[in-house]
Amino acid sequence: MGIDVRNEIRDFLSSRRARLTPEQVGMPSFGGGVRRVPGLRRHEVAMLAGVSVDYYTRLERGSLKGVSDGVLDGLASALQLDEDERVHLWDLARLANSGVKVMHRNVPTRVRPGVQRLLDAITGAPAWVRNERGDVVATNELGHALYSPMFAGPGRPVNTARFTFLDPAAKEFFPDWAQTARDSVAILRAAAVSNPCEPGLVTLVGELSTRSEEFRTWWAAHDVRMHRTGKKRIMHPIVGELRLDYEALELVADPGLVMFTYSAEPGSESERSLSLLGSWAATERAEQEQAEHDAERRRSDAERQSESVD
Repeated sequence: MGIDVRNEIRDFLSSRRARLTPEQVGMPSFGGGVRRVPGLRRHEVAMLAGVSVDYYTRLERGSLKGVSDGVLDGLASALQLDEDERVHLWDLARLANSGVKVMHRNVPTRVRPGVQRLLDAITGAPAWVRNERGDVVATNELGHALYSPMFAGPGRPVNTARFTFLDPAAKEFFPDWAQTARDSVAILRAAAVSNPCEPGLVTLVGELSTRSEEFRTWWAAHDVRMHRTGKKRIMHPIVGELRLDYEALELVADPGLVMFTYSAEPGSESERSLSLLGSWAATERAEQEQAEHDAERRRSDAERQSESVD
C-alpha cells in the first residue's frame, strides 16, 4: 500500500472542509436552504483563504505543487487546522514538490547505549522509546512491566498499533480503547506522509487494513496526531486500574524516535499501584535471573560429567 500523493491531498482537504460549518468560521451561509453535503462549500473556503474558487478547486483536487507558504498559511487558517494538521499539510506540500522517494528515510529499530542507560536510570517511572511506526525499541524495567500484556503477544517487533487493533487483550487493557485506537491511527497517518514508502510502515498499514474493520474506517478519516502530552487510563492485569500522565520527548539526536515517560498524581491510588507494579517487576526479574543462573549451573554440571566420562 503506497502513498498516492494526489489522493492524500484531496482526501485530507475535503475531509477538513466537511467538518466545518459557516457558523464555525463566522460567515453567513451563502445560498440558504438545506445543504446537500456537510461542511463548507469550496467557494467559502476559497473566500476565507483569500484565493479564487478555481485555484482552491485545483488544490483540493490534489495539486499542491508550487504552492507558496502564504497560500498554505491561508489554507490552514481557513480550514482551522490544529498544529499537527498544519505540519501534515506542509508534509503533503513537500511530497507534491519533492516526490515520495526523495522524502523516504530509514526508521530506527534500536536505541544507542546512552539512551538505554538513560532509560535504566529512570527507576520510579515507566519509560519506553518507540519509532514513528509504533515499534517499541527500548524500555526500562517499569515500562516493560506496565505494558507487559503487549510484550506477551506473539507479534515481533512489538508494535503499539498492532497490539491495539489485533490483540484481544487490548480492549481490556485500554478502558478507553476507541480513543486510544483512533489516536494510534492518527499517528500512523501522519507518519505515512512524513515518511512515505517506508517498507515497515507500508506493511503495517496493509496488515491492519486487511485485518481490522475499525482501522480501515478510521484510516479513511484522514485524522493526524502526534503524541506530546496527555493522560492514559490502563487496566493492568497485576495491579488494576492506573490513571497516568505521560510526556513525549523527541530524541533530537535520533530522528524518528520518541521517549515516553509516565507519572501518577502524588498520593493517589495510581501512585501506590505503580509502586506495587515496580515491586512485582523486581521480583519477576530476580526470579528470571535465578532461573537463568540455575540453568547455567546445570549446563556446567552436565559438561563436567561428560568430560569425566570421556
